[in-house]
Amino acid sequence: MASTFLDTPGWSTAAFGDDAQTSPGELSALGSHLHQCRGASGRFFAARCVADSMHGFAAPRLVTTLVLALLVLAAGVWML
Repeated sequence: MASTFLDTPGWSTAAFGDDAQTSPGELSALGSHLHQCRGASGRFFAARCVADSMHGFAAPRLVTTLVLALLVLAAGVWML
């Protein structure tokens, strides 16, 4: 069966509304989101980014990472 223009779902955006003003609820949600974003980029933001990157790299390679860490530790102990 061929689909007609009326059968397909239409897009609904804010441009179709009568009032172009932002509602108080939307402003409140935006304010809380911006507050949360500002808090996320605090003093230790770079450290968290590095930790997330290291976790993302090491987590799928858990056994290899543990063996490598043990080898580095053993080499350090042997050097003493």
